[in-house]
Amino acid sequence: MADMITVRSPYDNAVIGEIPSQNADDVARAVATAKAVLLRGSLPLWQRAQILDTAAVRLAARRDEFAEIIAREAAKPIKTARVEAERAVGTFQFAAAEARKLSGEMIPLDAIPAGEGKLGFTLRVPIGVVGAIAPFNFPLNLVVHKVAPAIAAGCPVVLKPASQTPFSSIRLAAMLIDECGLPADWLQVVTGGGATVGNALVDHPDVALITFTGSPEVGWSIRARAPRKRVGLELGNNAPVIIEPDGDWRAAAAKIKMAGFSHAGQSCISTQRVLVHGSIADEFTEALVQHVSTLVVGDPMDEATDVSALISTSERDRVTAWIAEAEAEGATVAIGGAVGDDGILRPTVIVGATPTMKVCANEVFGPVVTITAYDELDDAIAMANDSDYGLQAAIFTCDIAKGLKAVRALHFGGVLVNEVPTWRADQQPYGGLRDSGNTREGPAFSVKEMTEIKMVVISG
Repeated sequence: MADMITVRSPYDNAVIGEIPSQNADDVARAVATAKAVLLRGSLPLWQRAQILDTAAVRLAARRDEFAEIIAREAAKPIKTARVEAERAVGTFQFAAAEARKLSGEMIPLDAIPAGEGKLGFTLRVPIGVVGAIAPFNFPLNLVVHKVAPAIAAGCPVVLKPASQTPFSSIRLAAMLIDECGLPADWLQVVTGGGATVGNALVDHPDVALITFTGSPEVGWSIRARAPRKRVGLELGNNAPVIIEPDGDWRAAAAKIKMAGFSHAGQSCISTQRVLVHGSIADEFTEALVQHVSTLVVGDPMDEATDVSALISTSERDRVTAWIAEAEAEGATVAIGGAVGDDGILRPTVIVGATPTMKVCANEVFGPVVTITAYDELDDAIAMANDSDYGLQAAIFTCDIAKGLKAVRALHFGGVLVNEVPTWRADQQPYGGLRDSGNTREGPAFSVKEMTEIKMVVISG
C-alpha cells in the first residue's frame, strides 16, 4: 500500500483528507499513458472546444462546491474562493475559444524563384506531454490555466498539485473526465513531494514541456535541470504601486485594503510596496490604516472573513520575523504585526520601510504592505525598478504624461495606470521579467507555447 500524506487545514489544523505519496515509478507510468495518447492521435479541435465549453458550464454549476474545497485546503476566505472559481470558468471559456481558432498561416514560397509552383503553410501541432506543477495559492484557477490550454492545444497532461492543496485538482480532473467527455488518459494527477514527484516529472525524457508556478528558487532550478525542454515559469514579485499627489490616492487606499491582504497576501501580485509622494504620505497612511482596521480576520468558512491563516505556521513565523527585523532597522508598524490568539497574523502596514529591508527587497507572500515616501516621480520609478522581480507594477495619477512615462520606464511585464498591480484579467498576457519568470500565461498565449509549428510544402 502506498504511503499517504495527511492534509490538514492551515486555519485550525483539522484533517481534511489523505492523498497518496507517489514516487518516480508512478510518474513514469503516468507519462507512458500520456505518451500513448499522442501515439493514438489528438482529439479534433471541435471536440477539444466542446470539452472546454462543457467544463465551463459544469464548473459554474459547481462553483460553491469548488469554493468550499479551496477554502478548506488553502484557508482562502470563502467569498474570495468563490471569485477564484468564477475566474476559472472564464479561463475555460477563453481556452475553448482558442481551440476553435488554432491555426497556422500561409507562407508565400513563390516570393523566391525556387518557390514558384509550390504551396507553403504551417500547422500548429501539440508539443507533446505537458508536465504541470501547480502552486497552493490559487489551487483551482492556476491549475485551469495549465490544463485548459493544454487540452486546447491537443496535449495530454500529467499534473502535480501542491501537496497542501490537492483536492481542487483531484475534483477538477474527475469533473473533466466524468462529466465533460475528456478521455481518462488525457489528464492524470500525481500527488507527492517536489523532490520526488516534481523532479521525476521534470527529468522524464518523454515530457516535452514543463509549466510551473511557484517560487523563483524552485522555478529557475527547474529551468536549469531541464535545458532541453520547453519550460514556462510564472514566479514571484514584490509588486510596487506609485501614488502621485495628483492621483486619486483615496481610491488607491481603498483598493489596497484588499489588494495587499486578499488571501493573506499570498499572491505573486499582491500589492506590497506602496511608494507615495511625501506631500500626501501622512494622509494616505492614515486612510490605508483606517481601511485595514476594518478587515475581518478569522475562519475562512465564515462569510464575513476577509483574511485568514497563512498556508503554514512556518510561513507565518517567517513573515512575523521579517516584520520584527524591519522594526529593528527603524521602520514603524502602523497596524498589525502581531499573531492573534487564533494563530493568525494580523494584516500589517509598515511605514518608513527602506529598499534594503526584507519586507521591501524580497517577496513577503504574507499580509504585509510597506509604505515609503518619495519626493520626485523619477525617484519612485527608480525604487520600483530596483528589484530582482518584474511581474506587475502600477501608478495612480491624473496626468496622462506621467502615466505614459511610468508605462515606458517601469521594467515589468505589466504596468497598470490608476489600478493596483494586483489586478489581472485571465485572458491577458500575464508574466514577468527577471526573477519573475520567462513566459506569458493566458489561454491564447499558453496554447502557442504548448504547440510546435510544422511547415508543409506542396509542390504542384
